Amino acid sequence: MARGPQQILEDRPTTKRVGALRALVPFVRPYMGLVIAALLALMLTASISLILPLAVRRVVDGFQAGAELLDQYFAAALVIIALLAIGTGLRYYLVTRLGERVVADIRKAVFDRVLGMSPAFFERILTGEVISRITTDTTLILAVIGSSVSVALRNVLILFGGLAMLMVTSPKLTGLVLLVVPVVIVPIIVLGRRLRVLGRENQDWIANSAGSATEALMSAQTVQAFTHEVESRADFAAVTEKAYISAQRRIHTRAVMTVIVIFLIFAGVVGVLWVGARDVRLGAMTVGELVQFVIYAIMVAGGVGALSEIWGEVQRAAGATERLAELLHAEDPVHDPAVPAEMKRPVQGAISFENVTFHYPSRPADSALDGVTLTIAPGETVALVGPSGAGKTTMIQMIQRFWDPETGRVTLDGQDLRTLARADFRRSIALVPQDPVIFAASARENIRFGRPDATDDEVEQAARAAHAHEFLAALPEGYNSYVGERGVMLSGGQKQRIAIARAILRDAPVLLLDEATSALDAESEGLVQAAVEQLTKGRTTVIVAHRLATVKRADRIVVFDNGHIIAQGTHEALVAEGGLYARLARLQFTAGFETV
Repeated sequence: MARGPQQILEDRPTTKRVGALRALVPFVRPYMGLVIAALLALMLTASISLILPLAVRRVVDGFQAGAELLDQYFAAALVIIALLAIGTGLRYYLVTRLGERVVADIRKAVFDRVLGMSPAFFERILTGEVISRITTDTTLILAVIGSSVSVALRNVLILFGGLAMLMVTSPKLTGLVLLVVPVVIVPIIVLGRRLRVLGRENQDWIANSAGSATEALMSAQTVQAFTHEVESRADFAAVTEKAYISAQRRIHTRAVMTVIVIFLIFAGVVGVLWVGARDVRLGAMTVGELVQFVIYAIMVAGGVGALSEIWGEVQRAAGATERLAELLHAEDPVHDPAVPAEMKRPVQGAISFENVTFHYPSRPADSALDGVTLTIAPGETVALVGPSGAGKTTMIQMIQRFWDPETGRVTLDGQDLRTLARADFRRSIALVPQDPVIFAASARENIRFGRPDATDDEVEQAARAAHAHEFLAALPEGYNSYVGERGVMLSGGQKQRIAIARAILRDAPVLLLDEATSALDAESEGLVQAAVEQLTKGRTTVIVAHRLATVKRADRIVVFDNGHIIAQGTHEALVAEGGLYARLARLQFTAGFETV
């Protein structure tokens, strides 16, 4: 039974440690120069911050000194402040630049990885969730690398430097401060573990919400056509509400931790101040020393409080990193061999299926292909026909190696596709899918997708051959007209003719047509059919069709049923033979559509 998005989400393990951030190291390593420069700026600002209380002490204790000495103290304070401002600005620039650079590299790496994954990968994860990981999760990582880590390191330096200066100023009061530290750290550790789990869960639900929204919006017309808006809105609202509830639990836990930590820190400071004030009255320390100690104590307390805040962000980033690492290290059952074989050139286009058996992972009990053996000669046009789900489109996908056979093999010019680099042999294949993919670009760029280095003249020639030139030329900006997301500004037939023009432009020795004329009206179908017949000359062509009129002229027709080849031959021979093909032909050609 197929698992829904919620079950998939709940089955995922949650991160157990912040060590998941180690996955970022390979992305940070190339920019060690920036890291070192940022650390130096960080150390400079932290050191200057620790010097300021010393200057304040001198000003307070020397307040009764002459005006000239006092002026020198204030002038020195201004210099220190200027250095602090410069160092802070430099640190911000370097760290932010590092964060943006690393996140950009992560986004590219994840996209590069996912773009090459086989369909099996997308059976397990929603496309919208992948997009959420690339955007939302990397934004969390950016916040950590570009800000939180820097602030955390600065507060660590101030924390330990402040503790050292506290010890120098007053060992007695410092001992009291240190008694508070373990009391503060315990809730940070205990509640931090809870935050880590909740942060990962929250990001999962956000991604699930994005996946649900993407799926519905990409199918908005279908949703509206079936008046399914109420149900789709309810589904999205339910997932979004779960994301909110998860976020609410995370926010509540973090708020409780913040209250506890801040109260304990400043309660400790107040207690230490009380003891310090008594020492000043007894003459055990000067007012300047107390002020210096108080400033250092506030800096230490602020450092601990900031670290508790940042810890939550770091844990969320750890969860986000783990989710991105899942994509970067996802196992794809279809992958290139470690050492691909050299492909034979020129490609002749001989295709062979040798006892191929295959089950889709989501339907393991049903054979998509069951012991299929088929040989297609170079330059031959073979049509695959049969009922829906008989295995025709699976054959097309096998030729492109979107799936690997469980038994048997698929070869091109005698070479097993599993021994070749996928990008290598796919360059020799042109595809016209049943549902043509039109990108949010100009008509010209959509056709040029078939061969990016093609000239404008070649694009136009391909469009003319596909009988697309007339309607393209009539668009407001001709071939440069924007056709909208997924080609929403075009009719189904126009989109299909652009897809055919794209395949013509590719000029590949192997041509795959999956219901290539299904969306065309009768007049356009006749024109495109003529173009396809010209295109198939000298090329190995595999045609999947339900409308038998489009395959009557094929060199050979192969009839599929339930993953098996049950007959093959010419149109006339199969009609004379009787059986499934003859029944399909009788249903179509005697229904008033066409005559044999």
